[in-house]
Amino acid sequence: MSGSSFEIELRRTGRVVTVPADRSALAAVRDVVPTAEFNCLQGECGACVATVLEGTPDHRDTVLSERAKAAGKRIILCVSRSASDRLVLDL
Repeated sequence: MSGSSFEIELRRTGRVVTVPADRSALAAVRDVVPTAEFNCLQGECGACVATVLEGTPDHRDTVLSERAKAAGKRIILCVSRSASDRLVLDL
């Protein structure tokens, strides 16, 4: 992982988790939503995709198309990070 820390708000529960620079967004989300799905942990399968309600994802996956990345409405949690201080996800 590289980058700075950021927050993720889980809209369905209102919980906010901090994602440190050395952890994945998926790992931080799984601290409060242990049932969050995942598979490859390499950004190649799309199992951990989440819907972005607010914020700007920093895409580091190979799953989403360039068009989907540009739209900024989905994020692959296992490898992608945030270009904004906070992401609000539909989780």
